[in-house]
Amino acid sequence: MKKRIGLLYGGKSAEHEVSLMTARAVTGALNFNNYEVYPIYITTDGEWRKGKRLSGPVEHVEELQFGTEQLAIPNNISDFLPTKAESEEQALDVIFPLLHGPNGEDGTVQGLLEVLNLPYVGNGVLASSAGMDKVVMKQLFSVAGLKQVPYIHFIRSNWRKSQEKLLDQIEEQLSFPVFVKPANLGSSVGISKAVDRESLIQAIELAFKYDRKIVIEQGVKAREIEMAVLGNDSPRCSVPGEIKPLKDFYDYQAKYQDGNTALIIPAEIPDEVEDAMKDMALKAFKVLDCSGLVRADFFVTDDNEVLINEINTMPGFTPFSMYPLLWQHTGLSYPDLIEELVRLAIERHDEKQLLNYTMD
Repeated sequence: MKKRIGLLYGGKSAEHEVSLMTARAVTGALNFNNYEVYPIYITTDGEWRKGKRLSGPVEHVEELQFGTEQLAIPNNISDFLPTKAESEEQALDVIFPLLHGPNGEDGTVQGLLEVLNLPYVGNGVLASSAGMDKVVMKQLFSVAGLKQVPYIHFIRSNWRKSQEKLLDQIEEQLSFPVFVKPANLGSSVGISKAVDRESLIQAIELAFKYDRKIVIEQGVKAREIEMAVLGNDSPRCSVPGEIKPLKDFYDYQAKYQDGNTALIIPAEIPDEVEDAMKDMALKAFKVLDCSGLVRADFFVTDDNEVLINEINTMPGFTPFSMYPLLWQHTGLSYPDLIEELVRLAIERHDEKQLLNYTMD
């Protein structure tokens, strides 16, 4: 019997377009002989809209931006109920959230799916929220004893009140160049490199357009190498892959628009460096209580010191994104990767059904 899978994409986030590209790619890899595929589109205004069952892969993202009936939450909650619901013939067996950024990758949608007791692909509420907030993530990395670059963080109200004091603090504790990032965003949206105080101020103002909290990281001369993690309680790592952007750093345009970035898979690194990356990637996965999938991003210096930069709990997922490519070079194809993620989602959900919710 075919499993009913709901693709959840779009979202009220600056990464809305990235999510659409991911959803289109996933429809091209799903085996429609095994799945009934139902698209669920979240507009940039946060409206939930459901489309008709897909009969095959979608060729253009515009086909996923339909304006059909809006899913009123919670009035039409039966559309999401598990198979024991009264509307069993329309119920979904698993949700595949293909959402990037706030209001989707940050634990909010995951919390809704938990309340509805629906299996869903990827990380749970805790890992998603902690993984989205770069400051919380870094603090948890410190707890796990993972090496990382020095950083400073603050919120918008502090910046408005104490701009000069914060600028002095940054220049005292860090040295140029530095990278300024919104704390709760991905795909390199709102990230800038600052080389002096003037560009630092501009970078801070840009980052605050996307979040009320920002993080400023010490720039480091290093190679950018990534590793994919897959699993639940017994995760495993892929081969490493190196990013070589032709631009100054790996920004949004380099990732999704101009294509001027070389991905070297597997990365040419010593065995001891790869072993260190695997150990750190698994520690990061476990300290955030991750499940399903994670991409761990590292800096490797000229003397082969390994520093963890961040993890991404819903990494780019088109066939040309680093995460699926890493698994392809490890021996797991894109369609098989999707199958495995669905299996892991159901496995995790089944385990949760063993819990008692009474005082028996």
